[in-house]
Amino acid sequence: MLNPSTQLIDGPAGSLEIAFASPISPRALALICHPHPQHGGTMDNKVVQTLAKAFQELNCAVMRFNFRGVGKSEGEFDSGIGETEDAAAALTHARAQIGSELPLIAAGFSFGCFVQTRLYERAAPQQLVLIGPAVKRFQIPEVARETLVVHGEEDDVVPLADVMDWARPQGLPVTVFPGTGHFFHGRLAELKLCVKRACAHVGVSP
Repeated sequence: MLNPSTQLIDGPAGSLEIAFASPISPRALALICHPHPQHGGTMDNKVVQTLAKAFQELNCAVMRFNFRGVGKSEGEFDSGIGETEDAAAALTHARAQIGSELPLIAAGFSFGCFVQTRLYERAAPQQLVLIGPAVKRFQIPEVARETLVVHGEEDDVVPLADVMDWARPQGLPVTVFPGTGHFFHGRLAELKLCVKRACAHVGVSP
């Protein structure tokens, strides 16, 4: 497992703290957005770290970062608007390190799902991964049918019923972890496997 280099780069609200790791020949780039900054969300969240491990095991370059006002990142919470620009800046930096031709996996957890869907049209990811998407709390739009959506049956932060109400009109499949809460306690290994299976095709020539 690669140890990411943590550093500060120029962001839209000042310094932006990032953690970036890349193998010598990555097959894809994964950008991961963390949960709500005002509720303890950081790039070191266990679900975020689980996603990072999944993508590293798929031989991807992995970019995590702290939204503005979190950790060493400067600025203040901006309800997802400024945070989208933070994500865009982190993505631009990663592209500058490894090139712009690699396919992108855009992953988010909870609030991070909202940010990834706001960035979607600009970033044009090959695969979107939404873990515990905070529907109804934020205006998450319709997404592509091939999007991986994973939710806990007993999520007490974002009820599963709300996610199903959002997914149903889209005909969007939802992977449900039975008996699991918002943070996937005790189920992170299974979550990693689920994500790896869904993203194994990204960057692989047909």
